[in-house]
Amino acid sequence: MSATRDASMTGREIRALCRSGSFDRPTAGVAIRFAQANLVILPSNLAGDFKAFCEANAQPCPVLEMCARGSFEPKTTAPGADLRTDLPRYRVYRDGALIDQPRSIERYWPDDPKEPDDRLTALLIGCSFTFERALLDDGVPVRHLETGCNVPMYRTNIACAPAGAFHGPMVVSMRPMTPEQAVRARRVTERYPRVHGAPVHVGNPSAIGIGRLDAPDYGDPVPVRAGEVPVFWACGVTPMEAIMRAAPPIAITHEPGHMFVTDLLDESLRDGDGADG
Repeated sequence: MSATRDASMTGREIRALCRSGSFDRPTAGVAIRFAQANLVILPSNLAGDFKAFCEANAQPCPVLEMCARGSFEPKTTAPGADLRTDLPRYRVYRDGALIDQPRSIERYWPDDPKEPDDRLTALLIGCSFTFERALLDDGVPVRHLETGCNVPMYRTNIACAPAGAFHGPMVVSMRPMTPEQAVRARRVTERYPRVHGAPVHVGNPSAIGIGRLDAPDYGDPVPVRAGEVPVFWACGVTPMEAIMRAAPPIAITHEPGHMFVTDLLDESLRDGDGADG
């Protein structure tokens, strides 16, 4: 399947490919008119604390939708979708340890929970892939799209506000550009607060605890060319760090860069409009 065809598809079409097992790669640059989302699934008795963590850290963790307890259908952002099958790849954690990276999580979803708290609750969190078309339309380059790889993501020394058992550092995504382009990128992305908004840092990576740009904690490295600076946005992988520290009995997320593609148009999330969180 060509990148051009992927870009012109709808969220529903991409989800159908994921469900059939025929799409298994990062979703940057696909279904470019449609907003993308990070996924977090937790035991229902922890969902309230996790939502509080998101509300206290709204830039890295902007909630687009919290599904009904026990439901795998995001009725607001993609009615009829199935969060167990409609992403390219997942991560499954037990007691904070990564145990699986499957293409479907149906076997981890309880069919008939014996207790109410055995049910799972799914949350969708805004993703910066959503504003990349707006960057391109403004003439700002997106290097991982140019090179056909996943966006680089880094663990920082910026501490998130804790809530209940959830705490940890902010994770950021990085896109290199010239200083002039970085000014334009800030202007463009600050209009998308539901998908991380403006950059959290521009320039020296060590100032936010990043030692090497060529060794991201998640995703793939991209070249930073002469005259360019790294520009960092808060990233929806941040919850993975909090989940590993909280160590719930089970937790499921997307594989970094392998997002859930919604039915929301990306422009619907501009200036804070869009789905209820």
